Amino acid sequence: MTAHGYAGLDPCVHCGFCLPACPTYEVTLDEADSPRGRIVLLRALARGEMAADDPDLALHLDRCLGCRGCESVCPSGVLYGPALETARAAIAQARPLSGAVRAGLWLLARPGRQRLVWALSRLLRSTRLPELLARGAGTGAPQVAGMLAMLAASRGLRADRRHPSRRTPRAHPGAETTPGGDTARECAALFRGCVMDGLFGHVHDATVRTLAVNGVATTEAPGQVCCGALAVHAGADGLARALARENIRAFDAAAPGAPIVVNSAGCGAMLKAYGALLADDPLAERACALAARVRDATELLADRGPVPGRPLPLRVAYDAPCHLLHAQRIADAPLQLLVAIPGLVQVPLEGSERCCGSAGLYALVEPAMSQEVLARKLDAIRAAAPDVVATGNPGCLLHIGAGAILLDLPSAVVHPIELLDVSYSA
Repeated sequence: MTAHGYAGLDPCVHCGFCLPACPTYEVTLDEADSPRGRIVLLRALARGEMAADDPDLALHLDRCLGCRGCESVCPSGVLYGPALETARAAIAQARPLSGAVRAGLWLLARPGRQRLVWALSRLLRSTRLPELLARGAGTGAPQVAGMLAMLAASRGLRADRRHPSRRTPRAHPGAETTPGGDTARECAALFRGCVMDGLFGHVHDATVRTLAVNGVATTEAPGQVCCGALAVHAGADGLARALARENIRAFDAAAPGAPIVVNSAGCGAMLKAYGALLADDPLAERACALAARVRDATELLADRGPVPGRPLPLRVAYDAPCHLLHAQRIADAPLQLLVAIPGLVQVPLEGSERCCGSAGLYALVEPAMSQEVLARKLDAIRAAAPDVVATGNPGCLLHIGAGAILLDLPSAVVHPIELLDVSYSA
């Protein structure tokens, strides 16, 4: 991101409407951990009044989840997210990234490295040992227990509810995937991502099947890579731009002009921001064109009016991913999917618009704050007592799902697409 990212802060008048919407301010009650306080720091950095390696600057900006909930409640239209990303890029140049962040970015930078790690992770997950080990680790090794519980939480609805799994093969480039012989009237390219493809392949399968039922075929884009969101959040601007260029070339070659369907809120928000990320790049025009083609899977289905499924007698609470609600401003589409399932009862969830504390690599680098924020989400889930919590982002699925496992909550945590898929196959 360029220095122009700070321009979005200009409308801020420090009114304080953002304070109650900030999860970290709710925990610390420190003005510097609020959006208003952080904007003071960001403006000081932009004016050169504070150095990028200032420890106080890093402390309070590192604590920010980047959830952008402040943007949704701001009466002045402040764009906080781009300014935060611009500052993090400057901070990353002034100080070394933490070991955990460097390891995460090293893994995500190349698909070959990921495939081995994800394959081993899925193999371990299939043994059901992660859940048992997570419960055994308990409070003695909370970070180890949390990581094991995250892996266990990635199983999906069919595994949790003992539904038979129907694996949908990947399509060849340019080929349309229409399981069950459905006649597709439209074609979309599926964005697979990294964590989503590695641990949530069952959600991709469900997405392909569900779109096919609704007349949308899917095609593959070989050569696609990580969207770059985790790199941007860490301040690794150069890596994010390199990944964006690879994705632009891959999707332009495999599916020119076709919609790009995404079932990860964080990936969707990043892909839609490619125009800003590559504003000064030779591929700037193509970046803007790709961004305009990106559609969340629930958005695409809601626009078509999802075909009603068979009854599922479940009480479902929807938890809105921050980068779907606040960054992409998509609120109603996931709820329309749930309405298409007869017998399903939507249960209100207090604070469903608030961050769960996952925020990409945040749970690894700020574990204490991450758990404080998650605890409030889990309290709300315990009070609502749904059979299922539905949320459309891998980080949220892992983080909330892990918390539910460790607290022995009876609620399954799944992607909304999974529910509609099971309804169609019932």
